[in-house]
Amino acid sequence: MVGSISTETGFIKTWPKNGPDVVWQKNLGAGFSAISVANGRVFTMFAEGDDEFVICLGEESGDEIWRFRTGRMFKEGQGGNGPRSQPTVAGERVYVLSAEGRLYALNAANGETIWSVDLVDGLGGRFPRFGFSTSPLVEGDLLFLEAATRDGTFLALRSKNGEVAWASQNDVASYSSPIVVDLAGVRQVIYFSGEAVVGLSPEDGSLYWRYPWKTSYDLNIATPIFVPPNQIFISSGYDHGAALLRIEAGSNGIGATRVWESRRMKNHFGTSVLVGDYLYGFDNAILKCIEARTGKEQWKHRGYGKGALIYADGHLLVMSDSGRLALAKATPEGFSETAGVQVLSGRSWTAPTLANGRVFVRDMRKIVCLDLRPGG
Repeated sequence: MVGSISTETGFIKTWPKNGPDVVWQKNLGAGFSAISVANGRVFTMFAEGDDEFVICLGEESGDEIWRFRTGRMFKEGQGGNGPRSQPTVAGERVYVLSAEGRLYALNAANGETIWSVDLVDGLGGRFPRFGFSTSPLVEGDLLFLEAATRDGTFLALRSKNGEVAWASQNDVASYSSPIVVDLAGVRQVIYFSGEAVVGLSPEDGSLYWRYPWKTSYDLNIATPIFVPPNQIFISSGYDHGAALLRIEAGSNGIGATRVWESRRMKNHFGTSVLVGDYLYGFDNAILKCIEARTGKEQWKHRGYGKGALIYADGHLLVMSDSGRLALAKATPEGFSETAGVQVLSGRSWTAPTLANGRVFVRDMRKIVCLDLRPGG
């Protein structure tokens, strides 16, 4: 999977009455960390007792291979306890960020520490109210993340040793994760802070463009979406809304121009998905489809709460905030659930992960692997 888009095909679209077979399930503790699957292994983060961990499980069995303590458990009464960030697997390493701001590069095979950086004590990072939530992005020999350190909010670290390559801007940090795309003829890393969306040079952090986007409580959470060939979609909750920006080079350099702005799609924390010319996502607790180029609403559907979704093989896989997993065709013509099953019972704010014909889901209590392969 790349972000919320999966390249998986051929998984079963018609489910038995009781849902797909459960391959395995394992009790976990609190946390909203999404699940990464690579090289036959499953990675996520959780809290147990007073501590936070990253855990590595076998994809086939769910057996624990290793776990690594990343620090104390982050506690927050409104949003919930535990880690938020998704582990990033790159080559033989897995990069993880605790909710208290400790960044680790670990050996993916055994969990041994290769290097670590404390974003708060080491780099002077300002602690976000709801904990560090950005997921590290690795491209080439650089690791990108948002942290609001003493030298800058947007960071690039050397992935081999954790040294700071550059730090840029002085924004209030938020909870979104960066993306790297080709825009206006150059490679750009796109960050979404608590006050703006920006495009920077991946090489040195120099600013290409900036578009102000201030949200209540500095809560910009959903990841920006690249809309080919030259546009960026952003969305926030707290009654703010969404916008489509055109990024173009001109006589004064690269700039961002608003194509449209609307309150019809307010992504609180779940990132939308772009499928063809349409965006599918949660307008707070309402699942919607809007036309990307105009922002025009195509349809809306209630019943999943503040859920999360991914796209694969012409379909949306939707996880409700109460643990119901549903399947529906991704079409602007209207919404129709074609399959669904109650998998979890707790608060479920984490998007599903689809890999190798299996779907992995979690809540604040456990992780479950379901078999979507034809023939089981």
